[in-house]
Amino acid sequence: MSGSEESVSGSTPQHVAVVMDGNGRWARERGLPRIAGHRRGTESVRELVRLCGDRGIRYLTLFTFSSENWRRPAKEVNLLIDLFVNALEKETARLNENNVKLCVIGDLARFEPKVVKLINDAESLTAGNDALTLTLAVNYGGRWDIAQACREIAGQVVSGDLAPEAISDEVLAAALTTCNLPAPDLFIRTGGEQRISNFLLWDLAYTELYFTDTLWPDFGAQAFDLALDSFARRQRRFGRTGEQISQAKNA
Repeated sequence: MSGSEESVSGSTPQHVAVVMDGNGRWARERGLPRIAGHRRGTESVRELVRLCGDRGIRYLTLFTFSSENWRRPAKEVNLLIDLFVNALEKETARLNENNVKLCVIGDLARFEPKVVKLINDAESLTAGNDALTLTLAVNYGGRWDIAQACREIAGQVVSGDLAPEAISDEVLAAALTTCNLPAPDLFIRTGGEQRISNFLLWDLAYTELYFTDTLWPDFGAQAFDLALDSFARRQRRFGRTGEQISQAKNA
């Protein structure tokens, strides 16, 4: 896993990661049950996938269901899982037709075998596609991902396959579930909250953060382009000075 360490001024992000927040508030403002907001939110997902393809973005990662979401009322949790399953059943063929590769990251052990099979089948069907990689983080948490990577590395040390002094940033990154993805260039959170909420903790080290008050069901082309415009105006230094970036650009 590695990000494209460039001074990105006026460019399009390669990888966009999104926390899709505000479904419940969108529904409440309209006197609707929370699930209506989640259902409307799936339409925003479909639209964002299309927009990423149109704008030349190669990777889109969505925080679909966090490990903390199990704390919500059981009825809502079940509805969210049903919505996820229905989306997989209805959208996988469309994704495949549009050359979109689907990946799912997270701890799938808590899901029923039929759900895991549905995920595996969707990933297998779309594995050869290369227009856009859509990654869904399901029962995912950034701390969980780092912990499971540490367990894997510890096992390699115990077996003698890895010396402790050989453990590096690269070794840990290779054990994360995001190992096949470049680091996100742009992180977007909708709904007005300004926090990362345990999403891609390792991967977001040098990601540009963008927060918007727009609720997720209302997040369309105009809102997305505002985020892209904000990204294009930023100078990414990766620990260097602005002067170094300018000199490298003019060299």
